[in-house]
Amino acid sequence: MTRGEQMSDDPYHHGVIARAIEYIGDTVQDQPTLEQVADAVGLSPTHFQRVFSHWAGVSPKRYQQYLTLDHAKGLLRDRFTVLDAAHETGLSGSGRLHDLFLRWEAMSPGDYAKGGAGLTILWDWVDTPFGDALAMATERGLCGLAFTAECGRGEAMADMRARWPNAAFTQDGSAVRPFVTAALGGGEAQLHLIGAPFQIKVWEALMTIPSGHVTTYSEIAAAIGNPKAVRAVGTAVGRNPVSWLIPCHRALRKSGGLGGYHWGLGVKRAMLAWESVRLEAPEPSA
Repeated sequence: MTRGEQMSDDPYHHGVIARAIEYIGDTVQDQPTLEQVADAVGLSPTHFQRVFSHWAGVSPKRYQQYLTLDHAKGLLRDRFTVLDAAHETGLSGSGRLHDLFLRWEAMSPGDYAKGGAGLTILWDWVDTPFGDALAMATERGLCGLAFTAECGRGEAMADMRARWPNAAFTQDGSAVRPFVTAALGGGEAQLHLIGAPFQIKVWEALMTIPSGHVTTYSEIAAAIGNPKAVRAVGTAVGRNPVSWLIPCHRALRKSGGLGGYHWGLGVKRAMLAWESVRLEAPEPSA
């Protein structure tokens, strides 16, 4: 089974996985049994094991090990990426965005300053491997992806609309879903980034971090030529409008702590775990 097929499971299974991740994350210190996790999501242990292993590539018990703080520290120790080196060695071309090819266009500074005036943004609710999400797109590509597991739909919608207060927003799933399907299903990710010039630079740096690896806010600041702008970088990371595809979840504190994540640390932890599983899992036999 291809990565694209794994990323495009039906919405019911997405919901099961989202609930399972939340439960495992909340109880990770207790190391719940397979039976306990299966009961929490309303499935038999056998069915749950099959559904979860199909999505993650490992058992729920093994996945628990990737959801701990120790795992984040281990990532920083073992798979820390110096962004300049990543770029020079070509990792940004081979490893970023889960092997997706990214095509994107940034809004000009003048258009950004207008707060989206004259821009029509289409939106809809979509299922993703990390639960329910709000997807937004212009005719040029996906411009927003917000995860609702911890903040809820109302807060996610208010947050995203506030980024472009003068835009016109229209719910249109038929227009938005092809962009989401391509981005999450292994196709070409077409993005329309709407941000200030400094933010765009930070988001570009994030896209050089290979899947399954991490870096720090200070490394990002150095990579964009502003080594003292660590706090500003952190703010720009948090304002990333297209989470997951622009991998702000791969930025950690120097200590190995997860740091913040705009859509909730549970979502960030799940994303890092999912990528680690994919990187470390053996290639399937032909």
